[in-house]
Amino acid sequence: MKKLITVIWLCLSAGSAVLAQNNILVFQSDFGLKDGAVSAMKGVAAGISPDIKMYDVTHEIPAYNIWEASYRLAQTASYWPKGTVFVSVVDPGVGTSRKSVVLLTKSGHYFVTPDNGTLTLVAEQLGIQEVREIDEANNRRKNSGESYTFHGRDVYAFTAARLASKVITLDKVGPKLPNEIVSIPYQKPSFSDGKVKGAIPILDIQYGNVWTNIDKQTFNKLGAKTGDQIKVAVFNDQHKVYEGMVTYVNTFGDVQEGDDVGYFNSLLNFSLGINMGSFSEKYKVYSGNEWSLVISK
Repeated sequence: MKKLITVIWLCLSAGSAVLAQNNILVFQSDFGLKDGAVSAMKGVAAGISPDIKMYDVTHEIPAYNIWEASYRLAQTASYWPKGTVFVSVVDPGVGTSRKSVVLLTKSGHYFVTPDNGTLTLVAEQLGIQEVREIDEANNRRKNSGESYTFHGRDVYAFTAARLASKVITLDKVGPKLPNEIVSIPYQKPSFSDGKVKGAIPILDIQYGNVWTNIDKQTFNKLGAKTGDQIKVAVFNDQHKVYEGMVTYVNTFGDVQEGDDVGYFNSLLNFSLGINMGSFSEKYKVYSGNEWSLVISK
């Protein structure tokens, strides 16, 4: 019996270790790098522990764009080790009644952020293990109570650093909440009546390519082969913005310069582009949860 209890304890300990913090802290915001806001957050984190390893997703999220914040987290989080703590601050509702939370996903990643839709895609993709509301009486930078507009520094960076460095465990963050988060609605990938439907969550900004959320499994139901011409219609709030034929290719070099293409990006999602050109700029196609598309043969 004693030996059995020991084995069970070791198994439980191993499971807990998988979800343990790993001293890595990754920042994201819409602050930009023109002033000292990002540096202030990192300074607070370094004050908790100089041993924290600090990295960035991006600080160039368009101002107030919660949807893009959600996408960029989902784009990168799974490539980081279990136990990594992310702090994302895109917070147009700062100082209001929106909750400040920590989400632990089933993959073992932590996300410290306002619960304003930022967690939409990581919760969906990585699963919800536990959600805690940040108790600011215990998890707030000392003497910052009169600051109402920089929770990124005073609450989120402070709490995230305490988590990452193991000063606190998840249960010390604050009260446990239901396993639910504020979610932004969007068009899910689907196939019916010979058509594939999906959303345009983001642009490949540097090149003007248009990234969709249509995965290969869904797209393949269309029966298209590389080299085929396929029909694409793009909508913004149900208003048709673009309709045209593109060549389905493996890579841009398969067509002539200036040709329109459909291809699968680095995340293996269907995307639209122009060889040596910007699809977004040419056709005025942009991104967000209100953008959608329909593909047919």
